[in-house]
Amino acid sequence: MSKDDDYEVGYGKPPKNTRFKPGQSGNPKGRPKGKRNLATDLEEALLEQVTVREGGREVRTSKQMLIVKQLVNNSAKGDIRSTQALINLYLKTMIADNEENDQRRLPAEDKAILMDALKRIQANADEA
Repeated sequence: MSKDDDYEVGYGKPPKNTRFKPGQSGNPKGRPKGKRNLATDLEEALLEQVTVREGGREVRTSKQMLIVKQLVNNSAKGDIRSTQALINLYLKTMIADNEENDQRRLPAEDKAILMDALKRIQANADEA
C-alpha cells in the first residue's frame, strides 16, 4: 500500500484527482476585467463635461459641479430642503476627508454649529 492509497476522502478532503492544480483558480472565468459597477457609472456621469451659459459666456464644467452650484444657490435663496441636503453633504464629505487627511479636520466648534443649525432647520421643516 502506498501513501496515496491511505488518503481518506471526506469533508474538506476532496479526491486528489479532482483538486485544483497549483496556479489554477477556483473560478477560471471569474469577473471579466473592466466590468463596470454602479459606482463607476455614477462617477463617470457626474464627471462628464457639459457647456453651460454662465454670466453671459459659455463655460465647460462637470455635471457634478453644476449640481453642487445649484444646491448652494437654492440654499442661499432660502430653500430649506436644499439647505438640509447641503449641510448633510458637507458633513459627510468632511467626515470622509477627515478620515483620509487629519490636517483638514473640521473643528469641533464648527461641527457643533452646523449640527445645531441642521436640527433647527429640521424642526422648522417638521412644523411646516
